[in-house]
Amino acid sequence: MTRVFKITNGIVGTMLLVITSVYSQNPIVSNVGLNDPHIHIFNDTAYVYASHDKSIKNDKFIMEDWWVWSSPDLVNWTKRSILSPKDTYIGKEFSRCWATDAAYRNGNYYFYFSEGNEQTGVVVGETPVGPWKDVLGKPLLSSDLTPTHEYDMAIFEDNGEHYIIFGVWDYYIAKLNDDMISLAESPKKIIIKNPRGPYNPYGENKKMPTDDKPFVHKYNGKYYLSWGCFYAMADNLYGPYDYKDTVIKEESFAEGFDTPTWPNGFLQGRHGSFFEWNNQWYFIYCDVSQTGNRYFRDSFISYVHYKDNGEMAIIRVDGVGVGNYNANNSIEAEDYFKAEGIKKLENTLGGFSIQTTENNSYVVYPNVKYLQAKTIIELEVLASEACTIEVRDNNTQGELLATLEIPKNDIYTFQKRQFAVNGLQDKTSLCFVFKTDASLSLNRFKFKN
Repeated sequence: MTRVFKITNGIVGTMLLVITSVYSQNPIVSNVGLNDPHIHIFNDTAYVYASHDKSIKNDKFIMEDWWVWSSPDLVNWTKRSILSPKDTYIGKEFSRCWATDAAYRNGNYYFYFSEGNEQTGVVVGETPVGPWKDVLGKPLLSSDLTPTHEYDMAIFEDNGEHYIIFGVWDYYIAKLNDDMISLAESPKKIIIKNPRGPYNPYGENKKMPTDDKPFVHKYNGKYYLSWGCFYAMADNLYGPYDYKDTVIKEESFAEGFDTPTWPNGFLQGRHGSFFEWNNQWYFIYCDVSQTGNRYFRDSFISYVHYKDNGEMAIIRVDGVGVGNYNANNSIEAEDYFKAEGIKKLENTLGGFSIQTTENNSYVVYPNVKYLQAKTIIELEVLASEACTIEVRDNNTQGELLATLEIPKNDIYTFQKRQFAVNGLQDKTSLCFVFKTDASLSLNRFKFKN
């Protein structure tokens, strides 16, 4: 059931209140054509700003509006509002409502949208879901601004300033004014050394070296410029950037998620964004493996882990997604939903683990399913001193489910430690609280009957 509110008095857009939310994993919301996703965290809630493929029957890109959905946990999603092109400077029905992004500044939210592959507009609202008003009444980025096309933008905030990045094949960047609806400077071309892309696997295609849909994020002082699942790194926001790799490889795919794909292979069309929440990093991106139609795309989310050299590890593309855990399988410690006093470590033999940095640090794994018959928990741990792990329900103050006394390691490698657990509910949010001032590393854990 939905309740639709039409907004008048100069404020445009349609706001939706969806009474029943959708329980999903990957795709985050299936069979609706949610694509080109950008996630922002506002007020401890995830908002996805997205394009919308109209129908599974599409034989070309038909995208008639833009969407906003929200989630408290990256699992349960609710449609919150729709922006129609008729309620923007476009002023009419339009079937090329391409990629979007959003930002917050000085009490207002800004929703940027692509007019096909030509121009970029912006609407303004007082909440993350609108209602929206087109205060410019014209494009923010006009089609004659640069030698590239002014669409598929990304908004990046750095030290309180906002920047817009856009284009195809060549990317441009410009600082935004404080009003967020005008440019503070002329756009500057971003230099990428030795770029690759879905049309340029060997670096020889100079006409199409990258792709459309650029995005920028920052981690540990480094800037990451990505186009789909390809990315480059730099010490300076404006570049130059050094091409590094793709976060998707053939070994990324779980069974049933590798085909079908785009004409140029599984690396093409992975429009999306990288984002951080609760000390965890994620990549949300387009996928067609479940729809079978490149013109009716889904959105997937995967965990992102950074190597010691700053490069991103290969992600997993599967139906499990994030924020969900199956107690019948091993659970990787680094795939938490929330953490404090924890850092990730790149393991010598591959993969990642987590390590405590302070006493009473914790990690949370929500929605752990199929626990009811489990009586044993097995940890792969490395403890420099004997310590205690409290297993609690939901958070650090939740019901105490088990107390695990971890002995000091007698060898310097991960060791398996088993403990009895009783009375677990079939689906539980588990919080591990680490009672130690010494170093404790956790690689993975699993449950047994």
